[in-house]
Amino acid sequence: MKLKQQLYLLCGEYITNREAEIKHAIAEAREAANNETKSSAGDKYETGRETMQQEIDLNITRLNELGKLKLTLERIIPEQVSSIVIPGSIVRTNNGSYYLAIGAGKLNADGVTYYAISIESPIGEKLAGQKAGHKFDFNGRKYVIESVS
Repeated sequence: MKLKQQLYLLCGEYITNREAEIKHAIAEAREAANNETKSSAGDKYETGRETMQQEIDLNITRLNELGKLKLTLERIIPEQVSSIVIPGSIVRTNNGSYYLAIGAGKLNADGVTYYAISIESPIGEKLAGQKAGHKFDFNGRKYVIESVS
């Protein structure tokens, strides 16, 4: 399997796993809210239910954000080749290798660590539209783009 396709699939797995975690958290919060029973403390019941509702709302927001990541990933064509950095590019620098897709953190493919980042991330913005040989500073470090594929 080609490296780009492998990284693309790993990003897809990241989204699938996060989605399962969030849906599980929502289900647990709903169950906890439904199991709350009125106590002699009065407002404790409502406070507990409100806390669970806030947890559900937070996770629904996370799920919506994940949906946006999914759309971003779906727009990437893993087979596309470009000499400039675009979404879906693999960029090797003197300070690490990056896959410009979604912010999915460290991915390991073929024994190499790649950082899956969004093109809208601070370093993604520095890389976007650049070619091999481009130099830039980021967080006090000097970067040189060694290759773009």
